[in-house]
Amino acid sequence: MQGRRLATTDEIIAIVSPDSEGPLETLTEWTTERGIGLSTVDVGDDIGAVYDESRATLGITLGGDGTFLEGVKTFAPREIPQLGVNTGTLAFLARVEPEDLEDALEEVLHGRAAVDSRQQVHVTAPGVDATGINDVMVQQVPPENPIDRKVTRLDVYADNEYIGEFEGTGLAVSTPTGSTGISLSANGPVHYPVNNHTLQIVPLHTHNLGVRPIVVSPETELRIITRGQASLLVDGGRAHTILSRDDEITVTGAAKRAHVVRTSYDDHFFTAITKKLGWNLRDATVPPEKQLEPPSHPGTAATDCEGMDTVERALTVATEAAKAAGEPLRELHGQVESIAVKSDKSDIVTEADHQADRIITTAVGNEFPDHAIFSEESTRQTGENTAYLWVIDPLDGTGNFAHGNPNYSVSVALIKDGEPVMGVVYVPETDELFTAIATQGAWRDGDPIRTTDRDRLDESMLISGYDPDGLFLSHFYQESRGVRRLGSAALNLCYLASGSADAVWEHDTYSWDIAAGLVIARAAGATITDESGVPFEFVLDTDDRRALLGSNGSLHPALLEHLADGLTTPVE
Repeated sequence: MQGRRLATTDEIIAIVSPDSEGPLETLTEWTTERGIGLSTVDVGDDIGAVYDESRATLGITLGGDGTFLEGVKTFAPREIPQLGVNTGTLAFLARVEPEDLEDALEEVLHGRAAVDSRQQVHVTAPGVDATGINDVMVQQVPPENPIDRKVTRLDVYADNEYIGEFEGTGLAVSTPTGSTGISLSANGPVHYPVNNHTLQIVPLHTHNLGVRPIVVSPETELRIITRGQASLLVDGGRAHTILSRDDEITVTGAAKRAHVVRTSYDDHFFTAITKKLGWNLRDATVPPEKQLEPPSHPGTAATDCEGMDTVERALTVATEAAKAAGEPLRELHGQVESIAVKSDKSDIVTEADHQADRIITTAVGNEFPDHAIFSEESTRQTGENTAYLWVIDPLDGTGNFAHGNPNYSVSVALIKDGEPVMGVVYVPETDELFTAIATQGAWRDGDPIRTTDRDRLDESMLISGYDPDGLFLSHFYQESRGVRRLGSAALNLCYLASGSADAVWEHDTYSWDIAAGLVIARAAGATITDESGVPFEFVLDTDDRRALLGSNGSLHPALLEHLADGLTTPVE
């Protein structure tokens, strides 16, 4: 989940532990000043009465790690991102201190926070159906007579493959987040938990030195069969039962992951374990000579815009905003595929347009408040700096989206003094990212792209956009290796740029459809003209639709000649 999406937050739900009156008062004042809704519930209470899924919601926990875990239990099933504020004593998960609460929230509201995806674990057993973020523990039950047998035997299978018999105190199945708890105490490895989607099996007090921790994917189904009485605990006892001999436990990765909001006011993971667990490879404060600059690449977003010029900063913001907008599009696209009623589909498509547009325009407005913004889905917003204009199409390929087709995209462009200079096109369903700066080149997922060098029609693959009379299709299909139609003008130009097609034709197109793709195609070496060969000029006009012919350059003369012949020859 992208932190830029948090910039559209309009509702906060806070789970509040006792003795958190001060931070709660601060939170109340902060939300009131900004017109953001605030609902509070006590730890352990359900949020169903105050949660509205149609609103962009941020979850906050005010308390220690116990309150944070209650937040995960409440927020994760609803996929609400969660920020933990530590009002307890030794907190490892809730890492924003009360004195930093307002600054951390400002960072969140400006879309500059990060959102970690945390793997959860799901367990079913007789009497238990539970989800946890830390671990599942299966242990021996202490005997009534202290001299009786104190070990348990467990048969363990992974996807029906027998791992073996674990004999000892028991075992723990932990997530990366839970790797610093019981698993660490049993000499299991510490997992870096950020976007780490694995599970690990760690034996507890094993009687065999050869038994080692095992790491599996979250899709792996672990089956644990007890060979005697055993105790089952999830997240330290939030779910608990006593099992009998030959009971079966099933453990796998949970379908829903927890989304944990991290700001610059949090301790980083290795700082936290240094302070709280005695990690002795480093000090709590990293000395300047050990600090690294954040990695960056001209084709991808960097996390820090300091020192960049306006266009480079714009590329960073546009990339993050487009990917953040892709999240609700993916979610709603899945709903469209399962709905048969046309009116319901229309509502979802409208909501998808609205959500994606709001995310992008909010992110851009936060970072460049003096720039002008034009979006297909919202009214034009005019800033003081008229040299820069953002042109946004939050959902290019609406018809495809409405029918469950994956060929749709998010398009964001920056226009400087009337000329497109930066373009980003993101494809949510394939997670492809096309980017370009006019003078620097074009990239797909950070790798440079170029057009092809074919100059023969009979060796070329063509893409057609809107072609109402079938003119382009009828005159080029037999002369080429095929004409394809995808339904997204932005994607058409990106595939021309990356060499997936040799030429693109658009009978008529709006400027917002092609603004970003135009930058990307040109930066990759494409030639873009109108149907007569005159260089294509970008003009932002809500009423004017113009023809566009794009190619790898070497194919352009043959295209123009054949197209001119088609324009003068009636279609039979």
